[in-house]
Amino acid sequence: MKEKFVAYIKNLQNEITSALEEIDGSAKFKEDKWTRAEGGGGRTRVIENGAVFEKGGVNISEVFGKLPDSMQQYFGVKDADFFACGLSLVLHPKSPMVPTVHANWRYFEMYDSEGKIVDSWFGGGQDLTPYYLFEEDAKHFHQVCKTACDGHNPDFYETYKKRCDEYFWNAHREEARGIGGLFFDYLKKTDEMAMQDWYNFVTEVGNSFLDCYLPIVQKRKDIPYTEENKTWQEIRRGRYVEFNLVHDKGTLFGLKTNGRIESILMSLPPHVQWRYDFHPEKGSEEEKLVEVLRKPKDWIN
Repeated sequence: MKEKFVAYIKNLQNEITSALEEIDGSAKFKEDKWTRAEGGGGRTRVIENGAVFEKGGVNISEVFGKLPDSMQQYFGVKDADFFACGLSLVLHPKSPMVPTVHANWRYFEMYDSEGKIVDSWFGGGQDLTPYYLFEEDAKHFHQVCKTACDGHNPDFYETYKKRCDEYFWNAHREEARGIGGLFFDYLKKTDEMAMQDWYNFVTEVGNSFLDCYLPIVQKRKDIPYTEENKTWQEIRRGRYVEFNLVHDKGTLFGLKTNGRIESILMSLPPHVQWRYDFHPEKGSEEEKLVEVLRKPKDWIN
């Protein structure tokens, strides 16, 4: 399974970066291959200062070795080894009319002292963070997510949409990071779902990413905007940073397993503002977004 999923994410990285370069029309991804002293490595691809994307990264990694003590305590195991691979991406567009997007798809194995697999699971998802709310974009994003889920289980979209709303919640702000999407973790073998079934589900979600996002980029990238719009984008980016550094489990896992710091923090946007006690004007488009972020919304119905 791990060899199959590694091959999948390598191919998916190529597909996504090629499509993003085409829609940007200016910048190209810079590739950076790296190795991890304890075992494994990865292939980081970063795009910067493009016509559409101010900064973005589409990274794959494949790491293995002894599970750090802090993670052994977290999982309640002793003397365990691990293997983890995945693709993680974040795209911060130049225009505040185009939403930021995040996605990742990953696979994890844990081994006992004899090298036998004692546990394995898939995780991942994709979610959208707009700065200005276009409801048709939110509906499109969620409908593509639902279609990817429905072929595997009619309950998956509702279940993983709810988990996404719960996970990407800035508790210290009492608001969502964005308008959600899908989030799933610890997808393990059950009576109903073999690991191959989970592989089929996770890869279909991964394959749906470009259909989720690129039509929105195409529709919004040429809308004129003002300096005030850009300022609002940078203030909202600050909330994005807060979530990633305070709450995100993936960031914490990377830091605790001696991951490559440049790849872990590629999710951070280049220009951010923190305004003291800032509130948008009553009745403004900015306030409309904030109101939506205070309570999860059903975008399909």
